[in-house]
Amino acid sequence: MKVNLRPREGLLFNAFLLMFFIHSVQTGVGLIGLPRIVYLSAKHDAWISVLLTGILAGFVLGLMVLILKQYDSADLYGIHIDVFGKWIGNGLNILYMLYLTADFFVIFMNYIEIVRVWIFPDLPTWQLAGVLILLAVYSVYGGIRVVIGVAFLSVVGTIWLGALLLVPIHYSDFTHLFPIMSADMKQLLNGIHDSSLSIMGFELLLFVYPYVKEKEKVFLFTQIGNLYTTLLFGIVTLVSITFFAEDSLARTIWPVLSMFKIVRLPNLERFEFIAVSFWMLIILPNMCAYLWAASKGFMRIFNKKQKHGIWIFAILTWGATFFFKARYQMNMATDYVAKAGFIAAFCYPILLAMIVFVKKWFQRRKKTNVA
Repeated sequence: MKVNLRPREGLLFNAFLLMFFIHSVQTGVGLIGLPRIVYLSAKHDAWISVLLTGILAGFVLGLMVLILKQYDSADLYGIHIDVFGKWIGNGLNILYMLYLTADFFVIFMNYIEIVRVWIFPDLPTWQLAGVLILLAVYSVYGGIRVVIGVAFLSVVGTIWLGALLLVPIHYSDFTHLFPIMSADMKQLLNGIHDSSLSIMGFELLLFVYPYVKEKEKVFLFTQIGNLYTTLLFGIVTLVSITFFAEDSLARTIWPVLSMFKIVRLPNLERFEFIAVSFWMLIILPNMCAYLWAASKGFMRIFNKKQKHGIWIFAILTWGATFFFKARYQMNMATDYVAKAGFIAAFCYPILLAMIVFVKKWFQRRKKTNVA
């Protein structure tokens, strides 16, 4: 396996699109239930935990950019081979490939659960799963530029949903936020941990970096994308805390959709149906990005065609839908993926950065001594 990738010119995309890519892969089905999950840990200071999670994500993103700049045009699969060698490196690559596939599976399964609860209670899981997977396969078949294009259209096409927060704000009671900073450090840290599943996705930068044209601008645009996500998540959590009574928020599984229930439009009483439908446009770039990264790993590790990997992962995840029949099973799978995601997105890049920097320092020192 080559450490550095040399994509042809037609596969490259402009760095400013990373703003939309980073935001789209961070914003998914997790946002719908985020306020409740963090509130259970940090109470009315949950919005502070969410903002701190965004700051931590920005720090880790910066480390990722520094790691990638140590190479000409490498992705995480190549970096593993360079740092750990063929066998250990490929072992780590396979673990990451499986993690990416699990993320792909959890995203569409959680969305299907929302559709079944809010719109179609009797809809078989495998039917909607098949439609979503085929949409993702069709997009990934177009290559990385199509995946980036889907992310761009997702952000532009759903940005108007944020304006609907003005409706619940009208009925909010901001005294629910006081006293501020009453949560102790342990509660805030638990809130940061619980936010990780919703805000992760930025680790996909480690796979798309070789396809960026202006690599010197990667840091700027990824930070802008993460900043937008952080502010959006923080505002949604803050509005949820002020809108719901204390006990009510703790009992509401999907508070964002519940807030949409008060939106009234002419000739449309159940606006949350529209919101759930549009949320498919939000999760689609998540699915495409994770499927693309996993199939890219299949191609890099096993030296096979990427399209074979796409179909293998698509069929395996679709087949897995038949084994998840109860909500508690999906909750368990989501919790496991969340724990793996916290390690893969937040913890491991910090460790990898230290290893890469030390290795490159020794290499530079060795060259200097030889000279």
